[in-house]
Amino acid sequence: MKELELKYGCNPNQKPSRIYMGDGGELPIEVLCGRPGYINFLDAFNGWQLVSELKKASGLPAATSFKHVSPAGAAVGIPLTETLAKIYWVDDLGELSPLACAYARARGADRMSSFGDFIALSDVCDVDTARLIKREVSDGVIAPGYEPEALDILKQKKKGNYNIIQIDPDYVPAQLEHKEVFGITFEQGRNELNIDRDFFSNVVTENKEIPDAAKLDLAISMITLKYTQSNSVCYVKDGQAIGIGAGQQSRIHCTRLAGQKADNWWLRQSPKVMGLQFRDGIGRADRDNAIDLYIGEEYMDVLADGAWENTFRVKPEVFTRGEKRAWLDRLQGVSLGSDAFFPFGDNIERAYKSGVKYVAQPGGSVRDDNVIAACNKHDMAMAFTGIRLFHH
Repeated sequence: MKELELKYGCNPNQKPSRIYMGDGGELPIEVLCGRPGYINFLDAFNGWQLVSELKKASGLPAATSFKHVSPAGAAVGIPLTETLAKIYWVDDLGELSPLACAYARARGADRMSSFGDFIALSDVCDVDTARLIKREVSDGVIAPGYEPEALDILKQKKKGNYNIIQIDPDYVPAQLEHKEVFGITFEQGRNELNIDRDFFSNVVTENKEIPDAAKLDLAISMITLKYTQSNSVCYVKDGQAIGIGAGQQSRIHCTRLAGQKADNWWLRQSPKVMGLQFRDGIGRADRDNAIDLYIGEEYMDVLADGAWENTFRVKPEVFTRGEKRAWLDRLQGVSLGSDAFFPFGDNIERAYKSGVKYVAQPGGSVRDDNVIAACNKHDMAMAFTGIRLFHH
């Protein structure tokens, strides 16, 4: 297949639309089900690159959940704790395969943002992963292959119209990339930067200790940022992104946005949230929405008389600001990556509130000394990579 006609481009009024190989060659993909659109393919191809690099860096199966050409979550296949299985709504599925664990983590980190995602998997999709995908609201999936039973399960989604793409894992793109804006062609070399644990050797803080597990988390962070619309920062804990801030013009706003997502991920594991008693028949998305309101500042939207009865069997107690802060203070050992330098120490101060211990960023700001001093104040270890990772 040399080209594939699409229904429309980014928006329904943008026609005609297609994908094709500029050299006239064969496309490295096969659509097994559905009719993926323009944005679906953007998510699929960016997601595939991300999970391929995560697997290369970690040696573990990897998955990502993409929305609007940025990852909402990314993770490697580390087994789930009992708590994570519960807050990701997969505790009823039994022991999951490593690939399914990776997707449960990628989807579960920010379930609000992952609603209606496009999934990328580093490995052949197995039955466990297909069962998990089948029950989530999702637009499609790309993988290097599918077990026959897994493919049958996925083809049942969306009345047989779920987008399923198989990609040739041996495909190697051309070294030069092109795109057009306003009728003008842009050309650049592909970002082939290899990111692994050795990427973080230039530690510039008084604390020089970055354990191997933290180096893997930092690698996950930086690889994720490589495919996230800039400006961007990414918080990672135990092999999964827990907060991604994408496409913000100010870096402190990225850090705050991603930090709030990381905080929400941790707050969902608190006894207050784990003990919520939902009404029978409440769907996962409605539970996610209710939890997001409950742990936020607009909690009365879900706790007011006449409102809580629609969601809960028992009216929850207010999760006070003091209780939330006390629980957040227990979050430790988080890794934080930034796609460009931190211009001010305020980013470090915000990161500290979300349990960040390890930081990676390019460095090169005129205020590097201020940022280093902020890290030293909180006994953080920070590595300068010397490499910017903008993605547009």
